[in-house]
Amino acid sequence: MADLGRARGPREVDHRWRLDELPDNVEIGSDVVITGAKAFARFFGERPTSLRIGDRSIMDGVRFGVSPHGRLRIGCDCTFSDAILLAEESVTIGDRVMLGWNTTVADSDFHPVEPTARRLDAEAISPLGDERRRPPVMSRPVVIGSDTWIGPNAVVLKGVEIGPGCFVEPGSVVVNDVPARRRVLGNPAAVVDEL
Repeated sequence: MADLGRARGPREVDHRWRLDELPDNVEIGSDVVITGAKAFARFFGERPTSLRIGDRSIMDGVRFGVSPHGRLRIGCDCTFSDAILLAEESVTIGDRVMLGWNTTVADSDFHPVEPTARRLDAEAISPLGDERRRPPVMSRPVVIGSDTWIGPNAVVLKGVEIGPGCFVEPGSVVVNDVPARRRVLGNPAAVVDEL
């Protein structure tokens, strides 16, 4: 295990998670590295295995936002840097996927879109509110295929399936499915090349 006080590039490792520190319903493979003091700050998963990470994956500064009924699956040999993964329902990521810094993957809007419902939601989650009175929000599973690279500051939104071998350019906002082996760019992301 690395020395926690040793500098690693331009920043210090603020925390490297040990197996005995992980929530009981987190399953990780061999040689997995998870760093970042806030990795589990928004982890509320209550399923028997709310989070599964495959062998040899590196989760550097990743935040796992999993709702009580959410499920997050990450394959083997993945490398994520400072990504935010939000699973209200289900996010599934294949093997050998790379997520650049500040990438967000979300399977839900997390707040209602309609103004009246949005206000009720804000009241329910306020310090004096009752979260049990939150209006329902829309969520749809996200699937990211194996061997996909997603650049820094990209966003992948609810209901999207990205096929294997894709390349998502930095800053892209993916709102529609992407066929296998395509390069996408823009907001909303559009196919610009076949790989």
